[in-house]
Amino acid sequence: MNDPICINCGKAPHALDEYVEACSDENDGRGLTPAEYVRVEEGTYNPRNGHFYCTPCYCDVGMPLGVAP
Repeated sequence: MNDPICINCGKAPHALDEYVEACSDENDGRGLTPAEYVRVEEGTYNPRNGHFYCTPCYCDVGMPLGVAP
């Protein structure tokens, strides 16, 4: 399975500090990789195409609300 990719900046979770820090032992303790963390915890993650918005990009696009089809 490929890493999820931010649809706006094109970065994978392991390249984004927010996900690396979120899944660290002192913060999460579940032993998830950044990609697994995005799949489980990121509300913008779309499992159909593997895309999500990292926080800065989500803000840049106006923080849209909606449900993935």
